[in-house]
Formats: sequence, C-alpha cells, structure tokens
Amino acid sequence: MTKQNLDNLRSEIADALNSRGFLVFHSFSRNPGSLPVVAWDTHRSADYHPFLDVGRELGIKLMNFHHREFHASAIDLAYDRLEEAEMDPEERQRLERRLSELRVYEGLTCSIELSFDHEGRMYLFSLMSDWYGEFLDVMDEIDSYLPEESYEDEEEDEEPLGGYYSRN
Repeated sequence: MTKQNLDNLRSEIADALNSRGFLVFHSFSRNPGSLPVVAWDTHRSADYHPFLDVGRELGIKLMNFHHREFHASAIDLAYDRLEEAEMDPEERQRLERRLSELRVYEGLTCSIELSFDHEGRMYLFSLMSDWYGEFLDVMDEIDSYLPEESYEDEEEDEEPLGGYYSRN
C-alpha cells in the first residue's frame, strides 16, 4: 500500500507508457488465475519506472494498464452487508463510523495495475492506497459477522469454473 497520490501517479504512468513507446491496453484488473503471476515487490520498490524498463528490455510492446476509482457504490454495498451482519451495536457503530470517514475518498484512484505477459507468465506491478486497504479490511471484518446463510446463497449463484472447481 502507498501514501502517494494515486490520481497524480495514474497520469504520470500514462505519460511514461506513451513516451516509452508501449501500446497501452486499458484493461480490467487481470485475473491472476489465468497465468502464473510474478508480482513486483512494491513494498521495497514502489517506483514503476524499473518495471517498465524490464518490460522494454524483454521486448514487450503491449502493457496492460488498469486503475480503479473509489465509488460511493462500494460504501453503499458495505452498509448493505453491515445491515445483514450479526454483531453488537457498539461494533456496528464503530464500523459505520469508519465507513463514513472513508466517503471522503469517493472519486479518487484507489488502485493501479500494470502488467505484461512473457513466456507464459504474467508480470504484475500493483499499488493500492492505504485508505483503500483500510476499506477492504472493514469489508473483511463485516463479512466475518455475516450469517452462514449469506455465504451459502452466494455460493449457489456461482457457477463452477469449467467443471474443474469442486466445492468439496
């Protein structure tokens, strides 16, 4: 996670991709299950320039670029789940306060991904804002209080992945 302004970084990365001659594919977040993933260590090196340098040295022409904006609908979903959650009133109030505080980030970039494929592997550079990490932590906490039936209902709606996924 990072404290830097991901909105500014998103624009900077777009300029860097164009200036280095990459074809930019504005993608959704890549499915890590599609290929083996090699993730860039953004905790030790959050600078994207070396990642682009590696791609260029490998002869990569196409760079996948994804960025996610934080929308009010994410907070609304969290509140909906919070209504279903089975917890004491003090805990509910604490989580409601945390969600309310996170509304100030609406419209800001919460995550950025760069990726390319090389020799059967996906190479991934991924950054997430600290506040978005906090939001995901709140969602996990809320989900831990959801009744068991909520998970069963979600599982019934999901289709197995090509017949290779077993719920056993």
